[in-house]
Amino acid sequence: MKPQIRQASIPKLARSATHPCARAGEALLMPPRPPAQPADGPISGYMVPFQAHRPRDRWPDHAISDVAWRQHGLVSLEQLCAAGLTPSGVRKRVQAHRLHRVHQGVYAVGHAPLTRKTQYMAAVLACGPGAVLSHRSAAALWRLREDKRARIDVTAPGRRGRTPPKIDAHRHGSLMAADRAEVEDIPCTSVARTLLDFAAVAPVLELRQAVGEAEVRRILEILDKGAVRSLIKRSRGRRGVALLRMLLDELHPDTKRTRSEMERGFLRMCADCRLPAPEVNVSLQVNGGRLQPDFLWRDARLIVEADSRRFHDTDSAFLSDRRREQRLQLAGWRVSRCTWEQIEIEPRILGETIHALLARA
Repeated sequence: MKPQIRQASIPKLARSATHPCARAGEALLMPPRPPAQPADGPISGYMVPFQAHRPRDRWPDHAISDVAWRQHGLVSLEQLCAAGLTPSGVRKRVQAHRLHRVHQGVYAVGHAPLTRKTQYMAAVLACGPGAVLSHRSAAALWRLREDKRARIDVTAPGRRGRTPPKIDAHRHGSLMAADRAEVEDIPCTSVARTLLDFAAVAPVLELRQAVGEAEVRRILEILDKGAVRSLIKRSRGRRGVALLRMLLDELHPDTKRTRSEMERGFLRMCADCRLPAPEVNVSLQVNGGRLQPDFLWRDARLIVEADSRRFHDTDSAFLSDRRREQRLQLAGWRVSRCTWEQIEIEPRILGETIHALLARA
């Protein structure tokens, strides 16, 4: 009977939820319950971030926005695919007006391109990897000349296939690393290469103004004119090389010519214009000192000084020339100045001017 009573008493006690022995029996017979889970995740000794969706840093929008920020709000189809989008995903974003097609394979993120620089960047992206802005468009980007045309010049090494609309695509395999630069994050040709390309498509007057603007803005000084010379040397046979070389010689002729060559050119001009032969580099006593003017006509009391930019375009030379001219004028001499450009390019105009000065003696 004891075993039956013991077996019957255990379930009876277990059914009593308030009896302490029942709770003890349940603890012995049933496995322990796991702790209650909070609403936002399990309890542990360290914090585990729990999100219902995948992390946002895996979304392609972040990569796309980073690329577009560096490219004036533009991305290429290759960059969209590299960010994780599929061609169907690109089409859906275009239909939703999240991407705006600018050229084939080039899209504006969130808005259509409005500025000229955005159009420059879109043209470069449309011509493929390695393409750079060039010719008239690069000259406008460097602020050397204005370019009001609707078309944009782009150079791409080894480019093949159909040219995108409103783009003048130039293909040239000699584009080296030294010929590339960036202006406001837009890939373009360097100043030297821009001037060389510009010489091939622009009139001589516009090229002269562009070279002069580069010198005024000190771009050529930063660039080092030796780089322009070396580019001209390795670009023989290209259109515009001879014209650019001539203009550089006009700006800095003394880099290739000596003083004696300048004197011979001036005397040749005097002979062609039937001017009386001047005295050359004579020693002149002036106010207790001696000066040596370049060209002198004693009867007319006229002196002509030929200035060289290399030696006369500095602050010290400017001050010295003014003092020298004042001393000659106080001694009764008239002083006129000419340049290499006048001797070589405008000899007839220079001859007529000297004729008029001699007639006023």
